[in-house]
Amino acid sequence: MAEIAAPARTRGIYYGWWMVGGAVIAQFVAVGATQQVAGVFLRPMTQDLGWSIAQFALAGSLAFAVTGMAGFVVGPFIDRYGPRPLMLGGGVVYGAALIAASQITAPWQFIALQMLAGGAGNSLTGPLVVNTALSKWFVLKRGWAIALGSTGIGAAGLIVPLTMIRVVDSVGWRDAYIVLGVAVWALILPTALIMRRQPEDYGLLPDGRQRADEGTVQGRADLAAVQADYDNSYTRAEAVRTPAVWLITFGMAFFGLGMTAVLLHGIPFMTDAGLTRTQAAVGIAVGGAGNLFSKFAWGWLLARLHVRVLFAFCFLLAGIGAALMVLAAEAGQQWLMYVAFLIWGAGFGGGIPLSEFIWAKYYGRRHIGAVRSVGVPFGIIFGASGGLIVARYYDSVGDYTGAWLALISCYVFGAALIGISREPPPKPVPASAAPPPAAP
Repeated sequence: MAEIAAPARTRGIYYGWWMVGGAVIAQFVAVGATQQVAGVFLRPMTQDLGWSIAQFALAGSLAFAVTGMAGFVVGPFIDRYGPRPLMLGGGVVYGAALIAASQITAPWQFIALQMLAGGAGNSLTGPLVVNTALSKWFVLKRGWAIALGSTGIGAAGLIVPLTMIRVVDSVGWRDAYIVLGVAVWALILPTALIMRRQPEDYGLLPDGRQRADEGTVQGRADLAAVQADYDNSYTRAEAVRTPAVWLITFGMAFFGLGMTAVLLHGIPFMTDAGLTRTQAAVGIAVGGAGNLFSKFAWGWLLARLHVRVLFAFCFLLAGIGAALMVLAAEAGQQWLMYVAFLIWGAGFGGGIPLSEFIWAKYYGRRHIGAVRSVGVPFGIIFGASGGLIVARYYDSVGDYTGAWLALISCYVFGAALIGISREPPPKPVPASAAPPPAAP
C-alpha cells in the first residue's frame, strides 16, 4: 500500500470543514425538494388532477428506482473525479425538472419529471455524493463531520414542509414547483463549486493532520490511524464477498422503506385522523427538529459506542415513533402526534450519519464510493416500494393503520440485521510494507 506523506503545517481553517458546510446545503436541497415535500403536494395534486394516491406515489417510487441505478455508477465516479461535476450537472437537471413539473397535465409527465428531479437530480447532489466525499476528508473526526453535514436533512424537515405548505396553499401547487426549482438552482450550483475530491489532491491529510503532529505520542497515533484507514480499504470486489455488506445493505433497505413511506403519507395519515393540514405539517416539522438536533447526539455517541450498536438503536427509535403515530391517529391527539414525530425524527436523524460512518469504518475510505454504491440499488428499490405499497393498501382498505404496523416491523427487522453485522477482518499488510523482524 502506498504511504501517505504528511504535509507541512498548513494555515487557516482545514478545507474539510468547508466541505461539511457544502454538505449541509446539498443535503438540505436534495432531500428537502423531493422527499420532504411529497406529502405537501400529494392531496392538492391528486384532487386537482383527479389522480389516485397510488398514481402519485408511483412517480416517487420510480424516481427512487432511478436513484438506485444511478448510484451504482455514481459511487466509482466520485472516487475518481470528486463531487463537483456531478453536483453541477445534477443541480441543473434537478431545478429544471421541478420547474417543468408546474406544467404537467398527465401522470406520465409527472412520472418522467420526478424520475429526473427525484432520481437523477437527487442522486447527483445528495447524501451519497457529499458523504462519500466527507468520508475521504475525515477519518478521526468522521463521525462529527458526517453528523454535522447531515444536519441539512434535519433542517429540511424542519423548514421545508411548513414553508412549502404555505406556498402551495397560497399560490397553488403549479407555481410552488417553480419556486422550488429556482431555489434548487440558487443553492446547489454555488455549493458545487466549493466541493473537492480528497485532501491528498491538495497536499493535505484527512482531519488536517500535519507533519508537526509526529512530534507527540497522540499525533503519531492519529497519523497511524489515518494510514491504517487507507491501507485497510476494501475494493468493491473484495467487499461484496463479506457478509457485512449484505447485512448492512438490507438492514438499511428496510429502514429506507419505512422512512420514505412516512415522509410521503405522514400528512394524509394525520389529516385522515381529523387533524388539519397545517397541524400535520407541523408534525413533520417536529420530526425535522428531532432529526436536526439528534445529529449532535449521534456525533457525540459515535466517539463512545460502536456504530453497529448505535445504528440498530436508531432503527428501533424510528419504529417506536411510528408506533406512537398509530396511537396518535386512533386517539386524534395532536400532542401525541408531535411526540411521535419527534421520536421518529430522532431515529431518522441517525440514518444518514450512522450509515455513512459504518461503511467507512468497515471498509476504509480509499474506495468508499464504489463500496458504498453496492447497497444503493437495493436500498432504493425498498425505499421506492414503501410509498407505493402503502398507497396501494390505502386505496384498497381506506385507512393507513395496517400499513403502519407493517412499517414498524420493517424497522425492527432492519435493526436485527444491523445488530448481527460484524466488521470484516483487517487486510494483511504486504510483505514489502511489513516491519523488519526483531533482532534475536
